[in-house]
Amino acid sequence: MMVPSDFKALIQRFYHLQSERVETYQLFEEGHEAYLRTGPHYDFDHYRQLVHEITQAFCGISNEVLEIKGRLHHDFDRPDLSEHIEKLQSKEKEKLELTAKLQLARQQAQDHPEDEDCQEKIQEIKHKIIKNKEALSEIMQDFKYDSEECD
Repeated sequence: MMVPSDFKALIQRFYHLQSERVETYQLFEEGHEAYLRTGPHYDFDHYRQLVHEITQAFCGISNEVLEIKGRLHHDFDRPDLSEHIEKLQSKEKEKLELTAKLQLARQQAQDHPEDEDCQEKIQEIKHKIIKNKEALSEIMQDFKYDSEECD
């Protein structure tokens, strides 16, 4: 994998990877919605393949982001930026876990429409996802501000 060697290109690559993450989540959501439509005899094999592909995509993105983090820290002496990326990575990990939990809760709610706990669980997870998204965009704003201040 070719990580750009100049600062601006490195920052651009990082933004590109973040938007790839967003697109990957959209695929994950769409795939899960399609999977729910196959109920009650769920096409699990198809869904498992999707999860596998999504996981691989996220791993690839993460690995490259970590490489950028290292370059920012060591080649450009910007520990402030690498720290933002570290926080971001941890929130991204949490986002993926919450997304998986939400998908599971949605299936349970679909399988047990009479169970109100299922709906409550969904709302609870959705609330955590909103908080997570707020934290992520705050980190991205800090990153943007700090990376542009030396222009």
